Amino acid sequence: MSAATSITVRVPLSIRRRPGRKTVVMPVQEGVPAVATRADPALVKALARAFRYQRLLDEGRYASISEMAAAERIERGFLGTLLRLTLLAPEIVEAILDGWQAEGMTLPGLMEPLSVAWDKQHTALVRQ
Repeated sequence: MSAATSITVRVPLSIRRRPGRKTVVMPVQEGVPAVATRADPALVKALARAFRYQRLLDEGRYASISEMAAAERIERGFLGTLLRLTLLAPEIVEAILDGWQAEGMTLPGLMEPLSVAWDKQHTALVRQ
């Protein structure tokens, strides 16, 4: 048997404190271009909240949207509208998270009623 060996990996990064959160900052390397994100923070945050609320309903933590709205201290109508974002086509959600959504695709536009059919969503949102 051979003796156990250990490997040390060093990753040059720093942690920047910002109000309410900490952010990992990667160093800029020569010859490697920085990747800028075009993701709309409001859209990403709304999607995250919508899927979180849907998960809470699915897990049975809340019996209804009204109960959840009261517990989370938000308006029931807004919560119902926000939950509709979970019905977006996966390609649309992925485009939003990657920052490649269509120019006219904004949070107020997504809060409007949309078809549940994914192909119709794509057609309606690309035209905006």
